[in-house]
Amino acid sequence: MVRPRLSGSYAAVMVDPRYIGVFHEVVRTGSYTAAARSLGYSQPAVSQQMRALERALGTPLFLRASGGLELTEAGRILAGHADSVVEDLTAAANKITAVRELRRGSVRLCAFPSASATLVPSAVARITASHPELRIQLSEAEPPDSLEALRRGECDVALAFSYPDIEEPAGNDITGTDVLDDPMVAVLPVAHPLAERESVALRELAGQRWIAGCPRCRDHFLRSCESAGFEPDVAFTTDDNLAVQGLVAAGVGIALMPSLVLSFLRHPDVVGIPVEGLRPRRVTAYALWEQHRIPATALLLETFGGLGAEIVAEG
Repeated sequence: MVRPRLSGSYAAVMVDPRYIGVFHEVVRTGSYTAAARSLGYSQPAVSQQMRALERALGTPLFLRASGGLELTEAGRILAGHADSVVEDLTAAANKITAVRELRRGSVRLCAFPSASATLVPSAVARITASHPELRIQLSEAEPPDSLEALRRGECDVALAFSYPDIEEPAGNDITGTDVLDDPMVAVLPVAHPLAERESVALRELAGQRWIAGCPRCRDHFLRSCESAGFEPDVAFTTDDNLAVQGLVAAGVGIALMPSLVLSFLRHPDVVGIPVEGLRPRRVTAYALWEQHRIPATALLLETFGGLGAEIVAEG
């Protein structure tokens, strides 16, 4: 790691900014005793800090006179800058407090499309209601691209899904908050012979033609069919969930689809039937270990976790 090189006199003078604050108060009040009273310090503590400041700068800042303290030339120079230093430090501290208390700031979220249309609006609405000054910036990506964006520092939280048969470990640098399990459903035309069933076994659909979805969904679909004892006849592939439903409605084939998609996007001529024995995909909110304690990031993770728990409880 390359460390920045300090140049000039600053390289030899490292001043504790707290000393500048005390110096500023001594100048404002006119004495160590008055400054101590104003700051809530003892007088010896103020005197000790001023001696430490003078040692750091290598020159006296005050002279004792019959009327009290007088500034030396060096003291007058420092006094000319102390106001702005204290103001800047105070402003910075106030802004940091606002960030800590979620009264300002932003958090960057990367989510997969079906979550962007369902989970994200609900989470953003809750956060906006309780913390109106907090800004959430949304981008979209499918996993694992969203997790890579998280590692590259392009987002603060990644909302991603994984399938139990092809689950990819997030890595030791990332922490995850469980959101919900998203069951898979068979998408059938409303006139299909099985359309009125409460559930269906995947093997019952072995002789059908299929519409396959996104690459990760497609991998899960093929593995699931293999486990059910058949190789699917894939008639069409597309990443577009609405196109999948349109093709199903037109009789081109049937499909497997996460129920989260059908909760916000459903073609009027298709139905979703739960598939027996097919494990759901897991939706998780991820953050880097180094960032999950940042207030805005922690709030977003907590909100997704709570939202998912409510959805599960509601059935």
